[in-house]
Amino acid sequence: MEIPVYSVAGQVVDHVQVDEDALGGKPNMALVHQALVMYEANRRVGTSSAKRRSDVVPIRPRGGGTAHQRPWRQKHTGRARHGSRRSPIWVGGGVAHGPRPRDYRKKMTRAARRAALKSAFLAKAMDGEVMAVAELELPEPKTKQMAAILGNLGVQRSFVIVLPEHDADLWRCTRNIPGAAMTTYRELNAYEMIRPSRVVFALEALERFLQEASAARQPEPTEQQPVEAGEDG
Repeated sequence: MEIPVYSVAGQVVDHVQVDEDALGGKPNMALVHQALVMYEANRRVGTSSAKRRSDVVPIRPRGGGTAHQRPWRQKHTGRARHGSRRSPIWVGGGVAHGPRPRDYRKKMTRAARRAALKSAFLAKAMDGEVMAVAELELPEPKTKQMAAILGNLGVQRSFVIVLPEHDADLWRCTRNIPGAAMTTYRELNAYEMIRPSRVVFALEALERFLQEASAARQPEPTEQQPVEAGEDG
């Protein structure tokens, strides 16, 4: 598989060969989905809360919920029996099965997160949504120039620019463009890879990403040599 390399003028100047076997061969979308659920769950604050019947303080002095504080007596009133104004069926009562503060965080092993990132990269590359730019530099740090480069590349919707290192000037020129995001290849994850419609790598960042992805490939298990008699002591 090949990733096209563009110039800032929007012309294809080269291609980068991608070893699909080093990235897992084919996308594991089930693993990618698991990673996306984890990243989205970890973004949740988990502070939503509602009062249950034990948390409600009744406005009226009678009907608080104990056996001696019924809204009215049990019998001979012509009305249905009630034991507390805190009941969820009463206006101003507690909420039945309401939300409580909780931790939504999920975990994945480092190997699983890396495998999900590789699968997400393969899926985007197979769909033609990954590209590289040979020299992503601006003569002047202006948003207008970055928007012109993105227009030459055909990037019109949401996108993420992947750099080898952080560049504050480049981010200032990009952050006001709708749908823009920027990160480094070391901080890239499956969520940031799948979310935008285009992934724009700086050429150096793409080469480093593929190099580290290939180096992190698990070695194939070797056959265990039989132990000769007397070697185990």
